[in-house]
Amino acid sequence: MFRMLVLISEHLQVELEGKLRPHKLNDSEFRTLVTLFSRPDGTSTPGEICVFTSLGVTNMTRIANALVKRGLITRGPSVEDRRRVVMQITPAGRRFVQKMLPTMFPRLKLLLEGFSNADRSQLNRLLRKFAHNLSQLEHAAGDPP
Repeated sequence: MFRMLVLISEHLQVELEGKLRPHKLNDSEFRTLVTLFSRPDGTSTPGEICVFTSLGVTNMTRIANALVKRGLITRGPSVEDRRRVVMQITPAGRRFVQKMLPTMFPRLKLLLEGFSNADRSQLNRLLRKFAHNLSQLEHAAGDPP
């Protein structure tokens, strides 16, 4: 089972990198951008993004700098608490994600060929459970969540 998870993960990673390479974007930057895109107000803190994307805090500054430089996000102090940094997706960042996501779905749809809606729901539920257990193991070991 572990071997299958690794093979699937590696394949999906190569696929994603191939889609992002022509846009000079990497996986970490795209995950950050999609996380902001998925938020109702398009904002989040670097710490929250690290939790949702499994990215390290030390890399978040580099990632944010790259996305700010490209005009895909902004970064600045929170209105409520000026000590807190807030990242926000820009209209250009939103357009980029909206352009990229549909190009990723045809291949994903093929990967799920033959899965019923119930199968997809069960797979989603089981993978979330797996991710939760992994997070619990990391937390117990003292690793960041």
